[in-house]
Amino acid sequence: MGAWWTSLSSLAQTFAAAALFFSIVFLWQFFAAISGLGGDGGGDAVDADDLLEVSGTSDADLTSDAQGLDVFRLLSIRSLLAFALLFSWAGALYLGQGLAVGAALGRAVLWGLAGMVVVAAFFWLLPRLTEEGTARANSAVGQIGEVYIAIPSEGVGQVRVLMAGQVRFVKARSADGAAMPVGRSVQVVGVASGATLLVQETV
Repeated sequence: MGAWWTSLSSLAQTFAAAALFFSIVFLWQFFAAISGLGGDGGGDAVDADDLLEVSGTSDADLTSDAQGLDVFRLLSIRSLLAFALLFSWAGALYLGQGLAVGAALGRAVLWGLAGMVVVAAFFWLLPRLTEEGTARANSAVGQIGEVYIAIPSEGVGQVRVLMAGQVRFVKARSADGAAMPVGRSVQVVGVASGATLLVQETV
C-alpha cells in the first residue's frame, strides 16, 4: 500500500485522498437516508404532494414545478456526492495507471455523471416504492388476521393477514398499546408509519 501511494503523482494522491473522504461521507449519507435519519438530505425526500399541501397549488399548476423538482433531485446533495465520489476514484485510478491528465479527467467526469444519474434515479424511486408499500398495507384494513410473532406492549410484532389478495406476514403493533400473544385473532384497523399495521383483538 505504501509503495503504491508513493508511486502516485501528487495530483493522483490528491484524487485518492478526496476519494477516501467522499467515500466516507457518501456511505454515511446513504445509510442515514435508508434508515430514515437523513431528513430531506438536500431535497431527495421532497414530494410534490407535500408541496401542494403547503402551498395550496392545484394539480394543473404543478406540471412545470414537478419537472423542475426532478432537476433539483438530480442536483441534490447525495447526487453531487456521488459525482464527487466516482470522479475522484476514477481520477485517482486513471492517473495511477499513467493516463494523460486530460484523458484521465475526461473519463473521471463521465464516471461522475453516471454516478449522479444513478443515485438521483434511486432516490427518485425510493419514495414511490414506499408509497406502493403503504397502498398495499391499506388494502389490509378491515381484514381479520392472526398474531404470528408476539406483539409486546407499545412494541412491534408480526401478523399473518390477507393483503392485496395474498396472505402476508407483516409488521404490526397494537392500536391500544396492549400486548398480544402468538395466535391471537386480530383485526387490522389502520396503518402506522412505515406501513406497520395497527391491529386490535377481535370480539
